[in-house]
Amino acid sequence: MITYQQTLEYIFARLPMFSRIGSAAYRADLVNTIALCNALDNPQNKFKSIHIAGTNGKGSTSHMLAAILQSAGYKTGLYTSPHLKDFRERIRLNGEDIPESFIVDFISRIRPLVEELDPSFFEITVAMAFDFFDREQVDIAVIEVGLGGRLDSTNIIRPELSVITNIGADHMNMLGDTLEKIAFEKAGIIKKGVPVVVGEVLPETRPVFEQRTAEAPAPLIIASEHYLVADWHMEPHRLVIEVADKKTDNRVVYHLDLQGIYQLKNVLTVLESVRQLNQQGWSISEAAVQKGLSQVKKLTGLHGRWDIIHRQPAIVLDVAHNEDGIRQLVEQIEITDHTNLHIVIGMVKDKEIDHALSLLPKQASYYFTKARIPRALPEEQLKAKGEAAGLRGKHYPDVNTALKEALEHAGKEDLILVCGSVFVVGEVTLPVLVP
Repeated sequence: MITYQQTLEYIFARLPMFSRIGSAAYRADLVNTIALCNALDNPQNKFKSIHIAGTNGKGSTSHMLAAILQSAGYKTGLYTSPHLKDFRERIRLNGEDIPESFIVDFISRIRPLVEELDPSFFEITVAMAFDFFDREQVDIAVIEVGLGGRLDSTNIIRPELSVITNIGADHMNMLGDTLEKIAFEKAGIIKKGVPVVVGEVLPETRPVFEQRTAEAPAPLIIASEHYLVADWHMEPHRLVIEVADKKTDNRVVYHLDLQGIYQLKNVLTVLESVRQLNQQGWSISEAAVQKGLSQVKKLTGLHGRWDIIHRQPAIVLDVAHNEDGIRQLVEQIEITDHTNLHIVIGMVKDKEIDHALSLLPKQASYYFTKARIPRALPEEQLKAKGEAAGLRGKHYPDVNTALKEALEHAGKEDLILVCGSVFVVGEVTLPVLVP
């Protein structure tokens, strides 16, 4: 009998994995995913879904929508990537991780086909998620795109709603070197007759979405044209947002347990998505929206988005890793009270690192480090790039050594930020949360 740990070792070692080795693992077609799902009797066609793409914010948006759907009483699947601590985080049902027993059984069932097809890590986990959601008979599943959209393994579903949060510079070595090219790849999730909610558009990206929805054809709804943030402020453990409907000026206040100010954009996308679902016959009350947004972490297990894990000094984990994400992170730092700033940072090789580093504050102490994956940029090289951008600090072999050093140098009123990579954030093991 194969154990769960043996199954995980098989998945991670046997299959090429983008999050470990980068672009070499990227499969620019859907052939293997289609073959796997055919063998499983096409589970993706047996449950309703929402498909979410975007450069930044798609993880937060996915979790917020899942929390709202759960609060509305729907049996809700959630597929996201990558995971922070545990592989099972990628596939959840009403906030609970997929059982170890299902993973073992699934791999046992499809192992002969895996040996034949040699699918990627991502292809096999997508098929696993779809099979799990089908067998559990979910009412709806929120499916987050892994990379891009058009050729992403998740793009064999026909969802109730497509959502694209935004477009920014990321994975340019695979998706294209302009915003228009990246938008084209993200717009690949748009399906005939399926409404698409776009969180925000730029002059470069709007024509791409308009052309794709005209060709499909599909209704195009731009969330920022329907809602606006009228006011907001921070409270302990809460981001309080007043949202106005642009047409009626009706205003509603929401209390989010996600404290990053970049959620100001994401919440508009979420609210427009809820409105579209209700127009399709789903029953999502205002009370469910309020409850879901106030308990995203509790209901879905989301972490790593301006995640405060310690106070005095404040220690914050944030998975921001690309140019747009770092820019939003810097805005958050500027409105956060602190005396001195300490930044623990590690990044991966295939990011546009120099641009991201150039945005970070010069008046901070840096602790350059790396995650324990082959794709990680060695800490010495990251330090050299940081110095070229005017950032001063030392390098450390792993994130917890770097964080321990930052804690030893930080005063009670200081801010310690861990960022630059999902994998660096995921490896943090200390300290425990102090309320």
